[in-house]
Amino acid sequence: MIETVVVVAAAALFAVCAGMVARRVLGTPVGWPRTFVVGLVVYAGSSPFATFVAAAAGLRGGPDHLSVSVLVAAAFILLAFGWLFAFGVAALVAVEAIWPTGSVPNPLRLVRDLVGRRRRTRRYLAILSIASRHGLSRVLRGRRVSQPELERTPVALVAALNEAGVTFVKLGQLLSTRRDLLPDRYVEALSHLQTRARPVRWDEIRAVIEAELGGPIDTFFFAEVDPKPLAAASVAQVVHAARLADGTDVVVKVQRPTAQAQVRADVDIIVRLASWIETRTDWGRDLGAVALAEGFAQSLRDELDYRTEHRHMEMIRKASGESLLAVPLVFPTLCGQRILTMQRFDGVPVGDAASALAKIPDSDRRALAANLCDEVLRQILVHGVFHADLHPGNLMLREDRTIGLLDFFGSVGVLDRETREALAAFLQAVDNDDNAAATDALLLLAEAPESLDMRTLRRDLGAVVTSMRYQTGAGVFTQFLDVVRVYRLGVPPYVAAAFRTITALEGALTLIDPRFDLVAYARSIAPRLGEELFPPEQLAAAAKSRMAAFLAVSRRIPGRLEAITANLESGRLAVRFRPFADPDDRVFLASLVTDGVSALVAVAAVVSAIVLVVTDAGPLIAPNVRLDAFAGYVIGFFGFVLILRSVVRGFVRPRRRS
Repeated sequence: MIETVVVVAAAALFAVCAGMVARRVLGTPVGWPRTFVVGLVVYAGSSPFATFVAAAAGLRGGPDHLSVSVLVAAAFILLAFGWLFAFGVAALVAVEAIWPTGSVPNPLRLVRDLVGRRRRTRRYLAILSIASRHGLSRVLRGRRVSQPELERTPVALVAALNEAGVTFVKLGQLLSTRRDLLPDRYVEALSHLQTRARPVRWDEIRAVIEAELGGPIDTFFFAEVDPKPLAAASVAQVVHAARLADGTDVVVKVQRPTAQAQVRADVDIIVRLASWIETRTDWGRDLGAVALAEGFAQSLRDELDYRTEHRHMEMIRKASGESLLAVPLVFPTLCGQRILTMQRFDGVPVGDAASALAKIPDSDRRALAANLCDEVLRQILVHGVFHADLHPGNLMLREDRTIGLLDFFGSVGVLDRETREALAAFLQAVDNDDNAAATDALLLLAEAPESLDMRTLRRDLGAVVTSMRYQTGAGVFTQFLDVVRVYRLGVPPYVAAAFRTITALEGALTLIDPRFDLVAYARSIAPRLGEELFPPEQLAAAAKSRMAAFLAVSRRIPGRLEAITANLESGRLAVRFRPFADPDDRVFLASLVTDGVSALVAVAAVVSAIVLVVTDAGPLIAPNVRLDAFAGYVIGFFGFVLILRSVVRGFVRPRRRS
């Protein structure tokens, strides 16, 4: 038993050492399992192969004694081991070339992936079946459809998304806010989508709360939690009313127990479908289906972590300050990744507040709409942090006639200063009826395609600018988004979020005051917001710092001009060229030269070895082997190893390390 353990331990130790040497010789981090197997094979074959070499060379003069000295016998055994090791490394190179490290999955992971793939395939086929039943197969394949079929497509798309489930409904709701991507008929149809989420039993929700808080509900300052949910209209969340021990009314958002698995499966299918659509259809490429799907997938993943919403709420609270807009207070000790406890707002959503608004005098309603518009535009242009989903359901009219903001999951936009300056320049161009400046500002916000007709774009945008100056009523701003869509301008997601906020705000303002003109009011406050974005003291400080930098540089200009002219007069002006100045380039060149030299040395060693082996010259060092042949075997071993190294470095792609 002890001997077996010793043998196994020695074999394992030998395998590890041989594997380390093999990885070092090849210069590439091949997988440890295969190098360990190669080490075991070399260990197992070393004794039989050494016996074979001893017999072939005639090292034994009899059963119990050698025909050569011990030193010569040891040299032959070492050579035999070296060649056996070289054969093992050759096998390792062959396996690495056929099955690169990482291409063969872990068996347990393979089984798990097969189960997941089977489940995903069933869901994938179900989605395709739904699309086929609603007559969307030809559209998804990019085939030509008749005009009647094209007119029915928006309605069929809505029906298919409703049948596919809540994740696809949320995708449709996202698309309904992208007037810069979709025609009006699609936006109008998708805007009627409503998420219908199944109810969740209270015992399941209670289990999630207690798991996140780490104990029973009663021990965490909750006096009571209403088992009946206030709302259950999201992919991930259920909302319950509750009261803390001090009497504070709160709401508790709790993640559905199955939310992560559901979102993970459906998001994977949506991204795969988007890739397929973008590859096979022109409209998918124009829409940027993959980028859109990946952005949607990331927003849903963020929705699974309620700490993201907490951060978003704090950002908006700081950006709003003491204003009309109110953000619910959050109780951090009662929050987690799947639970969020926040202040409960009393009031009614603006979308359902017709009766409450009717009781407010017209002048007060106009002031309320103006203050809301003022604060939102200030968030976008001045602070650069804004609520990006201001549909009437997320705006709550409170009893004190302030507006409460709700739902911050993936609904916070962030604009850098350069983008805010471009937006301000666009509004200023609209106010000045300057279509050329408006076009320049637009191209600072969006990426233009190579085939863009600048003259036509400037003319069409000029017509929109004129409309925005003189037309009134809801929908004027959407004409601008139509231009963006028609000319296929690539709008970054954060800029699209600002556009979406403005268009959604327009609808909410119309509900508060039907006569409120967003465009006219935005033009009237644009100079004031511009002063806040470019305060005089900030402009003065920026000008002062830039002037100081310019003066520091300008002091050196006369001396440098004098040096250049002097060198020109004397004919000593030269231009220095430094190839491979970048360290990465030098490393690449050095490795290329090293590999080339190694390959040449390897070929020369193999040729020399063959010549020495086939030449019957030199003294005998063993009954059947001459010194020249033995030297040939040694040189051939090193040449063979160098060839293997060159093959690996030349044809086997090394793994990229993170």
